[in-house]
Amino acid sequence: MTKLNAREIAAKIREEIAAETFGPGDRLPGARAYAKKLGVALMTVQNAYTQLQSEGLVEGRPGSGTYVRDPTPGQQAPRDAAQRLPELQAEVLRVSTELASLAERVKQLEAVVGPAGGESNS
Repeated sequence: MTKLNAREIAAKIREEIAAETFGPGDRLPGARAYAKKLGVALMTVQNAYTQLQSEGLVEGRPGSGTYVRDPTPGQQAPRDAAQRLPELQAEVLRVSTELASLAERVKQLEAVVGPAGGESNS
């Protein structure tokens, strides 16, 4: 079995938030104990928690731990955000692929008609 990286750990926790295994206000496992359980370095779990915090799904409470964020009125609940994130990632991948395809087409057109901007070779 290969060791998990921070992104994979964050994805696992994100799925657990989406499935409501961890709900608003729930404390995530302590990073040190979780790292030992997963057989990874403490920094790997800390990086995963930092990633989830930057996504707005969890919040760190100094001296207490990391908790699933309790949504404030008007904000998206962590569960909803966690469920929506894979859709957004798929859409970003689709758009990136389309942009790469368009960039390649522009290169092909420039090879036929020359660079854009009205430059001439005379």
